[in-house]
Amino acid sequence: MPKPQSPLPINFDRVGYKPSKEFAKQAHIGSASELVKINSAAAKNIEKFWAAQADTLVWQKPYREILRWKHPRAEWFVGGKLNVSENCLDVHLQTWRKNKAAIIWESEDGNVRTLTYQQLHSEVCKAANALKGLGVKPNDVVAIYMGMVPEAIIAMQACARIGAIHNVVFGGFSSEALRERINDSKATVLITQDGALRRNEILPLKKTADEAIKKCPSIQHVLVVQRTGLPTSLARGRDIWWHEALAAASTECAPTSLPSEHPLFILYTSGSTGKPKGILHTSAGYITQVKYTTNVVFDMKDTDVYFCTADVGWITGHSYVAYGPLACGATILLYEGGPMCPTPGRFWELIDKHRVTIFYTAPTAIRAFMKAGDSWPLRHKLDSLRLLGTVGEPINPEAWRWYHSLIGRERCPIVDTWWQTETGSIMISPIPGATTTFPGTATKPLPGLMIDVVRKDGSSCKVGEGGLLVIKHPWPSMARTIFGDFSRYVKTYWSEFPKTKDCSGWYFTGDGAKKDKLGNIWIIGRVDDVVNVSGHRLGTAEIESALVGHKTVAEAAVVARRDDIKGNVLVAFVTLRNTSKKLDLKKLQKELKDHVGEEIGRFAAPNEIRFAEALPKTRSGKIMRRLLREIVSGNTITGDTSTLEDFSVLEHLRFDEE
Repeated sequence: MPKPQSPLPINFDRVGYKPSKEFAKQAHIGSASELVKINSAAAKNIEKFWAAQADTLVWQKPYREILRWKHPRAEWFVGGKLNVSENCLDVHLQTWRKNKAAIIWESEDGNVRTLTYQQLHSEVCKAANALKGLGVKPNDVVAIYMGMVPEAIIAMQACARIGAIHNVVFGGFSSEALRERINDSKATVLITQDGALRRNEILPLKKTADEAIKKCPSIQHVLVVQRTGLPTSLARGRDIWWHEALAAASTECAPTSLPSEHPLFILYTSGSTGKPKGILHTSAGYITQVKYTTNVVFDMKDTDVYFCTADVGWITGHSYVAYGPLACGATILLYEGGPMCPTPGRFWELIDKHRVTIFYTAPTAIRAFMKAGDSWPLRHKLDSLRLLGTVGEPINPEAWRWYHSLIGRERCPIVDTWWQTETGSIMISPIPGATTTFPGTATKPLPGLMIDVVRKDGSSCKVGEGGLLVIKHPWPSMARTIFGDFSRYVKTYWSEFPKTKDCSGWYFTGDGAKKDKLGNIWIIGRVDDVVNVSGHRLGTAEIESALVGHKTVAEAAVVARRDDIKGNVLVAFVTLRNTSKKLDLKKLQKELKDHVGEEIGRFAAPNEIRFAEALPKTRSGKIMRRLLREIVSGNTITGDTSTLEDFSVLEHLRFDEE
């Protein structure tokens, strides 16, 4: 197990940002004292707390037991039966929401399409019937390889409706990555598009899919959505146009009654090496927690227009686009294109046009907007916004403050959320009407969750002491296994703090963290990114945050390189905010090293700073530090690179190294 860090100072704004009286007055949870009472009651009886949330769902058969826990196997709401799609769609049809917009979709080229809850229900039923017509049964796996179009959500909901397990594969993946995920899950049906529009280009999804399934013996049928008009070949007896299949299907499809632990979806997440892990989530616990967290974290109202920029190919797109908001009866803005196309003002244009009230995006995107310049958001009113959110990785304080000032115009609370594909839903986050926030921390665990920062021996860390982030009690939306590999699931997540007479068996998140004197949790980063330099245990995320705090820096990634004297030295890759301005780079290197020294200490200053036009990232926006480590060490790039967004970035960095 990696050792926790030795104590380092926590740099955060001493003056917190309290929610305004106006926001708190209308919030679901509107004061710190109210939140304390909720937390206290939940801590006294966690199972009772989650049962109360589950009781907001429609059950086809009541559950008999709230939690059955046999480490590390959890079963929630045992004996109950429900249907996730019914709880996202049918529940609204007997209310005024049946005529409310469920999805407002805008294409990259500006076309707008709106689906009410009634219309979305009809489309989902037709898709479900089409799948049943292809022989799809409960527990069969359906792979979905699509762009950000309504049909992607329709396909997911259709699978949930009939008890099929969906395996959504991000539409930017290569044929090899798609093939690996199809074969591992043994999917029998693939749903894809002729092509997807992205950054003024058409991605030939069907062509890529055809290449993939040449070696996918389990695939029996392919449904193809006609989106771009790209010339597309259909294999006789296997391929079917989506619109033709749905035209022949009924708009009525009763939701299948499914056990609470029925598998809902598999979602693959890359490890640092080796094949991707198929994270398996089940039905009742998952929908219980994503509905609850959508409601309280985003303070969801019937009048809200909610815009989450995540692709449905990632967990955020599952939990906070396709399921949680629909379970709450929200209106979702779905955008097909990239954030910088055709201009860096695209998102701000969409917010004003559709009167978006809640905006949820990644710190990586925020830093890209910062780099593009303040003039883009300042061209737009953004006066409809009332709440902002971040997801994907810890947000550095400088980006937080820019987001608060330039986008939120200093009136919108920010919910900085921490969670993982494996947790299924948000675990640590401010409650926007009740929590005083500080730039750089996701604050505290949500009610009903037992999360702590501990030492290697399992004892709780002191204030400011770096340690390991663990979850000490089962939660409803937790992953149940790695598909087809339970032993890997146990080894990866449950072996660091196994069940003993002194420990009930804790889930290890893989993240390092610290707590401040107020109890806020500060995520340092993956423990894999904690390095030893001259005897100092350093979290690279903290150094990156210090670098980005400098006025010239847009983004930074810090990795370690072996050194005969110091053991390791730090190498920082930095992108600058204004690349058009001529700078004395040698002078700036020294200035940045001094800046880190002032923020953290001289021992934390990078040995080397390299300037780059861009950093290698996954398609979900996370920096691939593993690749940077391999570049600075001079090793050949190994492991899974299928999630890399732009291979040319990697080539430029390697060329610069040479």
